[in-house]
Amino acid sequence: MHRPHRTDKPRDVSTGKLKELAAIKHKLILAGLSLYDIDRRYSLPRGTAGTTLREPNAAGERAIAAALGTKAHLLWPSRYRPSGQRRSPQPRENYERPPTMRQRQKAAGA
Repeated sequence: MHRPHRTDKPRDVSTGKLKELAAIKHKLILAGLSLYDIDRRYSLPRGTAGTTLREPNAAGERAIAAALGTKAHLLWPSRYRPSGQRRSPQPRENYERPPTMRQRQKAAGA
């Protein structure tokens, strides 16, 4: 009935990144925090927390994790090793922007 799971199928990295980003945003909303609040509370330049959601930034990752009362490696498994050590250098895909909603809809309709 179902097709067998293919392990050689290329992974869509952007889907995992979108899920990671959505989960963090969800946790921020539940905690009643905004990205601007985090920038102010942790004395980060304005916009750092928002940029950190899309691209690696050690200070922003630590600030968001501290605001949520968790560890950064639990929020960003793509940026950290399972041991909790930050990946250095970061994988190239961590710097690629995820597709916009319009781009995802267009691809789904094609």
